[in-house]
Amino acid sequence: MRDADPGLFGPESVTWQMHSDPIMWVAGVRALYLQALHPRAVRGVLQNSDFRKDTWGRLMRTASFVGTITYGTTEAAERAGARVRKIHSMLGATDPATGERYGVGEPELLLWVHCAEVGSYLEVARRSGIGLSEAQADQYLDEQREGARLVGLDPAHVPASTAGLAAYFEKVRPELAAGPEAREIYDFLRKPPVHPLLVPARALLWRRAAALAYASLPPYAHELYGRPAPAPETVTRRLAVTGTALRCIPSRVRWQLPPGHILKAMARLGPDARPAPYKLRRQAAILDGPGRAQRSDGGDSTRWRTPG
Repeated sequence: MRDADPGLFGPESVTWQMHSDPIMWVAGVRALYLQALHPRAVRGVLQNSDFRKDTWGRLMRTASFVGTITYGTTEAAERAGARVRKIHSMLGATDPATGERYGVGEPELLLWVHCAEVGSYLEVARRSGIGLSEAQADQYLDEQREGARLVGLDPAHVPASTAGLAAYFEKVRPELAAGPEAREIYDFLRKPPVHPLLVPARALLWRRAAALAYASLPPYAHELYGRPAPAPETVTRRLAVTGTALRCIPSRVRWQLPPGHILKAMARLGPDARPAPYKLRRQAAILDGPGRAQRSDGGDSTRWRTPG
């Protein structure tokens, strides 16, 4: 076990612990809502994807990619990244208004998708009760630059802190809009196609999760979509309740979901590699110190200040 490959992040990383939490499924749906607000990015999805016909397959492939680069070996992560880069290099999209043709792998589009994803993971994790300190939040975003590299971005141009991420969202906001493509994604996420036998489950489970994911978006996203959401404090309470309920499901049951990345990582590295929330709390005392950035309000519109 001592010589086993820990992968890109390893058991001591914030990524390793945080990505194991079941609330990440809600965070992933939030990321899709947010990503759809960039017209050029969502156009690339709609013009090249089969998500309408293979909804769950696409979602599972995305989850598998995140699981592979988080818990897989270094070689497996690099292979997964190479596949994504190759696919991006072959795909393009057309702006229907101007006729402009552009590649889906343009750095600005990849950066938006990355920031919307990791920002959603971090926002939902923290509001659901995962004990991440300010230093750990910064560490997580710094770690995630490795994932950005895999899809073709220069890590030097990717936000490495919560302050940097907030500045990025502020900068990109004028480019966002809820056009026809974004509204199609919104409708799709609220009511994805399922087998007739699963319609009751969709109404009971999926729609509630999707509604919570939407509600957790920043206020400007609600304004763009033109659909209101409960007050932020209400949403935070619901995220905390949902997170607590999901964490009551035994981890060994949750981790059986295919393709079992966490269980494979534990088999490779030994039982000490098991992700656990208490490890984040233990790390927080070491990472946090004076002069750290402190949060004054929540969401992707966060303003940051340094005390003193």
